[in-house]
Amino acid sequence: MANRLEQESSPYLRQHAHNPVDWHPWGPEALDSARERDLPILLSVGYSSCHWCHVMERESFEDPAVAGLMNERFVNIKVDREERPDLDQIYMKAVQAMTGGGGWPMTVFLTPDGVPYYGGTYFPPEPRHGMPSFTQVLRAASEAYRDRREQVTESGARLVQALAAASVGSDTGQPGAELLDLAYRTLANQYDAVHGGFGRAPKFPQPVTLELLLRQHLRTGDPAALEMLVHTLRRMAAGGLRDHLAGGFHRYSVDARWLVPHFEKMLYDNALLARAYLQAHLATGEPDLGEVAEQTLDYLVADMRTDSGGFACARDADSEGEEGLFYVWTPEQVEALLEPSEARLFMRLYDVSPAGNFEGYSILHLPHPFESVAAAEGLSREELDERMARARSLLLEQRATRPHPFRDDKVLVSWNAMAIRAFAEAGAALGRPDYVGVASETADTIWETMRVDGRLLHTSIGGEAKIDAFLDDYAGLGNALLSLHGATLDARWLHVVRELCDEVLDKFWDEDAGTVFDTASDGEELVLRPRDAMDNATPSGSSLAAELLARAGHLFDDARYRDASARVTAYEAEAMSRFGPAYGRMLSVVDRSLAPPVEVAIVGLTDDDRTQALVRAAHSHVLRNGTVTGRMDDAAIEGVPLLADRGLVNDAPAAYVCRDYACSLPVGTAEEVAKALDDASST
Repeated sequence: MANRLEQESSPYLRQHAHNPVDWHPWGPEALDSARERDLPILLSVGYSSCHWCHVMERESFEDPAVAGLMNERFVNIKVDREERPDLDQIYMKAVQAMTGGGGWPMTVFLTPDGVPYYGGTYFPPEPRHGMPSFTQVLRAASEAYRDRREQVTESGARLVQALAAASVGSDTGQPGAELLDLAYRTLANQYDAVHGGFGRAPKFPQPVTLELLLRQHLRTGDPAALEMLVHTLRRMAAGGLRDHLAGGFHRYSVDARWLVPHFEKMLYDNALLARAYLQAHLATGEPDLGEVAEQTLDYLVADMRTDSGGFACARDADSEGEEGLFYVWTPEQVEALLEPSEARLFMRLYDVSPAGNFEGYSILHLPHPFESVAAAEGLSREELDERMARARSLLLEQRATRPHPFRDDKVLVSWNAMAIRAFAEAGAALGRPDYVGVASETADTIWETMRVDGRLLHTSIGGEAKIDAFLDDYAGLGNALLSLHGATLDARWLHVVRELCDEVLDKFWDEDAGTVFDTASDGEELVLRPRDAMDNATPSGSSLAAELLARAGHLFDDARYRDASARVTAYEAEAMSRFGPAYGRMLSVVDRSLAPPVEVAIVGLTDDDRTQALVRAAHSHVLRNGTVTGRMDDAAIEGVPLLADRGLVNDAPAAYVCRDYACSLPVGTAEEVAKALDDASST
């Protein structure tokens, strides 16, 4: 029989609906049950595309004996970390403090009041490699609560106090360029000059950190920073981390050379990486970087778009019970699809061999550049490109007939906001109106379906939106809509941005602390109110809020927004000096504050190619403190000083380029806009 999770909307929770474990979703019923029965809580946190979450389910949660022990001694709660990042953040920090490590699946033991007293990540069914078995852990946690109640309660309370104290920042004054230089030196010391990226295996893409390298180059002219960025992007694109048939990137690489990934695909990785490749392309003019950006966005449209108009959050790593099986190849499979000469060439280029490079199979990757293989084969680069494009198409067509990895169709506001921003900025810069259309449609979907009774919600699936939005939802969406306005000149998004900025300050700002929290002031009361300004796989809510308020404060000339942004970055100054690159997006906000503003105000005409040319030119440069705004058909827009007294020129579209609060005469061609931005960015 199904347990309570059968009624939940989260695919991850529903995956556990037929476990013999008496699972509860997080909520008053479960917490009240723990108090009434005087039992500790076993909190299990994971997500649908987590490989080891599936392993632990098969090994333990589907075992009737293990489930019986869990049901007898605990109130068992299952949480989808993507639905409840607040719970995940609190209890992950607790596990890290107790064990020195963290990850998913996460198992935490709590008192009935939600206070953590023991936890860990994956526990095996039998003792292994120095790890206790899951049943040993269950008995120890239960007996500790039963026999040493006072000690458990006191130590848990001390832990919560320590976590609360650790989240307190220290305003040491407005951060400056010295923090940017310090973070850059840290990155340079960790840089892998051979394979790109930072540190040893496993390697994560870290697009937020890569943005720092580009900003360092733009600020100082240091060519080494740009070389690190471009080399890392190219090595990732050549490796097995990237899906060479459909586009897009997997979550991370288990080795140092980006060859063997964990095969799940996350919306946030692909949205952030598409933007990183786009910015590197604009900064260098290198076409291959732009191609990767487009292929990544094309993948999202082809595979991650939901029927609702939003983007699904993840593709699983496993299919047919095996990790990566959907993506790997054998020589026999390639030879069955391609002519012999094409098969030989494809296998040479993409390293498909009888021995394989992953459990007897081959992960497609590019051990040698296209140019080298073309020269060795006596082919032109163009001929090799054409032949391999046909081959990839045939393999992709066959791959589509394989059982697909599971797709989690939850639509998360914060992750969709990253996609909206990437599509809007790429569409504007690359002259891809289809991308801008995707961004607009997604923004419409989010605002129409996730805004209920005047309040933004965090997640939806199957038409059901729920859970109050978190700081990164509000701030991420605000940043995305500023970029969408810059790509469309649609004034309605400016009104929405102001709403979101005001709600960030109303719901998440703490005047006494001088910073923002990750949950709203009127949200569910937990053991502590979470606040974490450090980036993880995505930019932190605090950094997104600082960025939004800085951008909106400049565009609307609103001192309240600007001051709040400055206070947020000042609050993290001491932490940024200690942990540098871990605060990547916050440091990018600091860099923005140090750069003279460069603005482009466009007054355009609807369905006019000249307007679109001006918009594309306005997005042709990566600017450290850039703003693009405008209006269509001379429509009146209140509250945007950059548009005051700006109009069409001789009934034709016009662009006004301003630097450091001084504006040039209006220009009417893309070439003139590009030249003005060249001049502005070189001085």
